[in-house]
Amino acid sequence: MNEKPLKNTLILKVDPENLEMDKITIAANVIRNGGLVAFPTETVYGLGVDALNAEAVKRMYMVKMRPLDNPTIVHVSRISDVYRLSVEVPDKAEELMKRFWPGPLTIVLKASEIVPRVTTGGLDTVGIRMPNHKVALALIDSSETPIAAPSANIAGRPSPTLAQHVIQDFYGKIDVILDAGPTRIGVESTVLDLTQTPPQILRPGGVTYEELKEVLGEVSIHPSVIAKIEVEYAHSPGMKHKHYAPKAELIVVEGDLNKIVDKIIELTEEYSKFGLKIGILATDETMHRYGKGIVKSMGSRSDLKSAAKNLFKLLREFDDENVNLILAEGLPLKGLGLAIMNRLRRASGYNIIKVE
Repeated sequence: MNEKPLKNTLILKVDPENLEMDKITIAANVIRNGGLVAFPTETVYGLGVDALNAEAVKRMYMVKMRPLDNPTIVHVSRISDVYRLSVEVPDKAEELMKRFWPGPLTIVLKASEIVPRVTTGGLDTVGIRMPNHKVALALIDSSETPIAAPSANIAGRPSPTLAQHVIQDFYGKIDVILDAGPTRIGVESTVLDLTQTPPQILRPGGVTYEELKEVLGEVSIHPSVIAKIEVEYAHSPGMKHKHYAPKAELIVVEGDLNKIVDKIIELTEEYSKFGLKIGILATDETMHRYGKGIVKSMGSRSDLKSAAKNLFKLLREFDDENVNLILAEGLPLKGLGLAIMNRLRRASGYNIIKVE
């Protein structure tokens, strides 16, 4: 017997180019009253609550089944809020905000006393960003408070790039879903820790290492971005706990492209003998080479924006098709490739085969 939903989730379709403020106001009132609203950003859909309301943040953690030591990102619509949320805003932060905001860059600063420690995962730092999406900015503005918003998925699952993904995970569990269609970027924001010298990328995302280096000169990358490293404290979402994982087992094959394809064909033959339903996460350039399995293309290797946009959607599609095993092609660790591979490696639990 199915459990009854906890509440009727209100789903509001919104047009980011023609905002209906009455719908935004409904959602903003929910935020102000301590409720949960899923909303679109340019990266993925977020599960939003009043960042300064500790009880509301705790409810969000409970509904999302998110570990309490996994910090949230605080979304703002005004630069002035950064100065309220942090005790010090260095010159580098101001340069980055001018260059990349609104946009997919989260900056980590020392948190001020007004930020509840549940919002920061118990840390004395806070990650802040200004999303580049008219619906998100209007919601934050109308709520008259910063909004804490991790991705709107059950913890550990692939992040949502469509409202339908949010509905799958949270219908009957949250108050409102603002549906503005597919997100534009598809992987979460880059998280840059400005409390470190030099500034350190804790999670790669929509703003690339190369772009940050151009502005800052020197930028480091936390070892956990590329390899399986045990971290005691997660200073950013996506560092410590398993993330982005489909229900099926996922293997990432990395190395020379022709050898990647040959290895995936070999593995498909091998695992098919055991009656497993195989999914292959390929690219436009290679998908014609696979004769067996359910083959889906992330997009072109010459346009990693398409691969980033499609990644999580395709992992969820494989789940919908009850695939037992997903074999994924690796991509170069440059530009957006660093963010895509970070997500794929984590989604696989670092189940990686190297072919050279």
